[in-house]
Amino acid sequence: METIRNDERICIGANIRRIRKERRIGQTELVGMVQLQGINLTRESLVKIERGIQHVKASQLKAIKDALQTSYDELLTESSN
Repeated sequence: METIRNDERICIGANIRRIRKERRIGQTELVGMVQLQGINLTRESLVKIERGIQHVKASQLKAIKDALQTSYDELLTESSN
């Protein structure tokens, strides 16, 4: 399974966290929404993904995108740093 890696310009985990907070969705709730789609994700993994410590798998990214009702463009937005 492919993993998606952050680079100097795009931090996917930070984008996931920002969008999740904008939607007022807790980490545990998001994990549950992803698991309902049949994708393996634990809260511990989500924490690591959001912090940029762990790479997100392509299937997880798609499930997170669907759960947050957002787009890949939004998830892959460049940071303003």
